[in-house]
Amino acid sequence: NEEEPHSILLFFHGGGWVTGNIASYSNLCANLAIATNQTVISVDYRLAPEFKCPTAVEDCYAVTKELFTTDVLNIDKNNITIIGDSAGGNLAAAVSLLARDEGEFLPSKQILLYPVMGNDYSENSPFESVKTNGTDYLLTSKRINDMLELYRSSELDLENPYFSPIVSSDFSNQPKTLIITSEYDPLRDEGEFYGKKLLENGNDVSIYRIKDSLHGFMSLPPNSKHVKEAYCIINDFLNER
Repeated sequence: NEEEPHSILLFFHGGGWVTGNIASYSNLCANLAIATNQTVISVDYRLAPEFKCPTAVEDCYAVTKELFTTDVLNIDKNNITIIGDSAGGNLAAAVSLLARDEGEFLPSKQILLYPVMGNDYSENSPFESVKTNGTDYLLTSKRINDMLELYRSSELDLENPYFSPIVSSDFSNQPKTLIITSEYDPLRDEGEFYGKKLLENGNDVSIYRIKDSLHGFMSLPPNSKHVKEAYCIINDFLNER
């Protein structure tokens, strides 16, 4: 069938697990499809506070599992990349960890765009970017903490790698990974830290920091400098054999 996609980006949207949906991300997803020449499937997972952790992870995992373990789409599974921005990057990482732990399938590639990886955005955070970028830019540390509060179901979540991937005790056997961070983003350092952890544990990882950019910059028009730079990096990653 000519209409069947040859390669897929399975997209988990951002919004702090609390906001965002397929409609609010339709422009970003359409631009992503055009820029990468891939079919983008956007997942409408259930949101907090009505649905707390781990509902969003379970929803994203269920869709991913369907694509990887059935022939619902007649496609080579190596041509499916999971991708997410911000909280969606958190969900993509969580799905990859869960997939490895469950042993039912494992994505071959994941792209994490300025992902939320940690669990503490107070002055006690171990990450410098939380302190330097946490008050004066688009996304504040307080806002991240507020969303984490709405998303988590209990204190126990703070030690759950599917809630906060950097607390994982096992970083091995993960997909080939691209992490893109923003220079002026409180989340910058934890995203890069996660990439280094994956790298130390034998995974194939590329980490890029987009200079002068703010959190969420992928929602800017596709001809914006930072978006164009990110698309070049994403295409290089997708086209590597």
